[in-house]
Amino acid sequence: MPKTASRSSRTTGSTKKTKKKTTQSRRTAPADGKPFANYSEATHWLYDHIDVERARPSKVNPEHFKLDRMRAILSKMGDPQDTLTAVHIAGTNGKGSVSAMLSSALQACGCAVGTYTSPHLTDLRERIQINGSPITHPAMTRALTAVASAAAAIPKKYGEPSFFEIMTAAAFGHLAEQAVDIAIIEVGLGGRLDSTNVITPAVSAVASVALDHTHFLGETPEKIAREKGGIFKAGVPALTFKQDKPVIETLRSVAEEAETKLEVVGKDIDFSYRFEASPQLGPHCRVGLTTNRVNFEHVPVPLPGEHQALNCGLTLAIIDKLVDRGIELPEARVFEGLAKTTIPGRMELIDVKPRVLLDGAHNPAAVEALIKSIGAHVQYDSMIMIFGCAIDKDVEGLLKRVALGADKVVFTKAKANPRACDPQDLHQRFEAMSPKMCQLAPNIDQALSIAARAASRDDLIVVTGSFYLVGEAKKLLTSKLDKAAAARA
Repeated sequence: MPKTASRSSRTTGSTKKTKKKTTQSRRTAPADGKPFANYSEATHWLYDHIDVERARPSKVNPEHFKLDRMRAILSKMGDPQDTLTAVHIAGTNGKGSVSAMLSSALQACGCAVGTYTSPHLTDLRERIQINGSPITHPAMTRALTAVASAAAAIPKKYGEPSFFEIMTAAAFGHLAEQAVDIAIIEVGLGGRLDSTNVITPAVSAVASVALDHTHFLGETPEKIAREKGGIFKAGVPALTFKQDKPVIETLRSVAEEAETKLEVVGKDIDFSYRFEASPQLGPHCRVGLTTNRVNFEHVPVPLPGEHQALNCGLTLAIIDKLVDRGIELPEARVFEGLAKTTIPGRMELIDVKPRVLLDGAHNPAAVEALIKSIGAHVQYDSMIMIFGCAIDKDVEGLLKRVALGADKVVFTKAKANPRACDPQDLHQRFEAMSPKMCQLAPNIDQALSIAARAASRDDLIVVTGSFYLVGEAKKLLTSKLDKAAAARA
């Protein structure tokens, strides 16, 4: 029988602290023989380490990307990752959708499902979940204590671990401790040298490959595909779906080098999808996938957007490989679980007046898919887009997609992201390519106010370009709804 897993409530996470507090947290860290006293002290220590997600690429030493330090830390922890039955998922876009659909489907089949994802929207603990519930504060404190103790015990030649390495080790430790049936592990950046790439999973999968993080991964789809395919392991099923020929050819080559075989959903695995509309579901896609073990027919894709049909197909292909390992996953329950899939910050429509849609699309391909999805699934008169992105992104490509979809744009930036592009720069570049109206706002709070004043009842406000920006918007809007609910009570 599948094991049960503990659940916890969601609360606001920690933010980076001052040098004085950081120094204090280091004095009471396990390196000095003492466990962290509480969650706050543990996260002070965590945030004192380099965070590649927030750092400008030019400030990150390429030597940072290697796995020897990660392996050394995990060895001191007893190699918890080796006890996990894991699914490893990479991809420029779509890995979050695949993770969410897979987790929901497996839970409906009675599995205890652990997930490790990034980034988070409003709470650090969102990154480590069991059956959809974030790790508790005490459990996170214990997990970080274990990592800090292990990091202090490895030879100094390995150097200090990064924020992401610490979180990854904490996730492996916690999910192993809780003895989850299946751990869904999302790659953070790339794949080959990503901190998660110390596992030997049951299945490896690569979702959509597109240009992003080119400073680290390479400036062509082929180079990026080679990094993503770096998660393939000898004898481990490797999956992707149909995409550009150079990408598939590269992934096949990498799979062969790793001594495994790449299977492409829609080519090597029988798969089809269609777009339709019904009174019950409205506009949506349906998919079908058949192997000698499973026969999924006319499955409604739970997430909006035609691109989600491919992600759903990849999810079903992963389920097929898990069934091949002897895991009992009844098709009817898979259907039930898929139907319950939700992803915060992805096509998330918040019912304030006017309506606000949140989506963390942060590269040109993702923004293009977002605009198509909105056109197919959301009725509105005009779209007012609040946009901010990181300075190391393909800004020109992003703005071209914004110009195609938005009727008016408000440029701003996330407070919490040091890599955020200057809104003034975005404004100037947009004006040079589009005659559409655009404005500036110093932060998301003022951007939402500007957009709300410009919007009529049937207009749609879209916040996109950055998960950090979407997270800040979600906090503000959730607070607004909570206050309104309290006033009505």
